[in-house]
Amino acid sequence: MKLEEAISNPNFNNEVHKATINLLFTAHWLRTKMSNHLKQFDLTPEQYNIMRILKGKHPIKMCVKDLSNRMIEKSSNVPRILDRLERKGFIERNQSAEDKRETETLLTKKGILHLQVTNQHVKNNEDKMMNLDEETAKKLNNILEELRITQD
Repeated sequence: MKLEEAISNPNFNNEVHKATINLLFTAHWLRTKMSNHLKQFDLTPEQYNIMRILKGKHPIKMCVKDLSNRMIEKSSNVPRILDRLERKGFIERNQSAEDKRETETLLTKKGILHLQVTNQHVKNNEDKMMNLDEETAKKLNNILEELRITQD
């Protein structure tokens, strides 16, 4: 669907303005689709993101600060997200032996298994949702990275 139809507005100041609105609209659209898909696995996008980060470091434990720094959406709610994942049995947390103020987090076997199943469904969903060939995806990635690089 064209952006103009989706937001019922055919008027933009210029193509840069339209691209900005289009990027924001599409990011929200993707997030909503992902949220709806993850509901069947009893996960939010933030919980899924944290589980993937932990899996990437497994079996090394991670502290809240390191998790926060690696998240897609930087969030001050990491402790609450971890509370929910712990209640589900997907992670375990322990006080750091080196720094008593720090809590170390690790995926449980249950969390790893749940993530494996979820990852396969998410991958299938991403392929359908994005509907891009490799070359087009590469071009899009380059454009998005160029956008961020010019602002850092």
